[in-house]
Amino acid sequence: MKNLLQFLVISSAALLLAQNGAAAQANHPALDAAIAANKPHDLSVWTMFVNADIVVKIVMIGLLLASVATWTILIAKTIELKRARERVVAAIGRLSEARGLSEARLALGGGDRLTQSLLGEATREMKLSSDIIAAPGVKERIAGCYAEIERAQALAIKRGTGLLASVGSTAPFIGLFGTVWGIMNSFIGISKAQTTNLAVVAPGIAEALLATAIGLFAAIPAVLIYNHLARQATAYLELVSNLSGELLRIVSRDLDRAGHAATKIHAAE
Repeated sequence: MKNLLQFLVISSAALLLAQNGAAAQANHPALDAAIAANKPHDLSVWTMFVNADIVVKIVMIGLLLASVATWTILIAKTIELKRARERVVAAIGRLSEARGLSEARLALGGGDRLTQSLLGEATREMKLSSDIIAAPGVKERIAGCYAEIERAQALAIKRGTGLLASVGSTAPFIGLFGTVWGIMNSFIGISKAQTTNLAVVAPGIAEALLATAIGLFAAIPAVLIYNHLARQATAYLELVSNLSGELLRIVSRDLDRAGHAATKIHAAE
């Protein structure tokens, strides 16, 4: 019985609303006819963009540019990371048989900027510590220099990915701003037209919702690409750490040889 009463109440309310809507439309026949005549028949994406408010257009264009930047960063960083990994892997392979820094320098040849920086720091510290080459702090100082190079390399390889994080976190809200602005204008149009005909509000709401759709279109790939590049950068930095570790082991051999030679000289004296 209770459910039946609720059904009757809801049906009565719906009937009253329908009658009121019909009466409102009957009171504005000329206006509704004008609306029907001017109603856009093409609600394609391009038409909605062209007919959108200037603020909504600016939001859409900004989000599309952000999406283009996202895919550009993906292509550029993928190529950069691929080449950097290949260089580091090749350098590690050439260093695997090197017995000392001199052999390592010959094995690497010209090398790239990273390997030259690592070799240069080791050579410089060995020269500066030539009078105390057998002291235990030489290896630690070289390791400290290598840590600084690795930090600089991490900053360099992650350059540009910050934009992806910004797009992924802000694009939905920017699109939502365009949607709110468009819906606000649509309701202002309803108020000015003084009619309940959906032809007044539907195109504006569709244009406004397009801004949210474009915001999600820009944000979702940005988040996925950012996570993908972050994993690739982490893998590359692991290879850089392996390269610096290989060079540090070579330095350790040279230090041990120098210490052993110094011990022999003292023993001979």
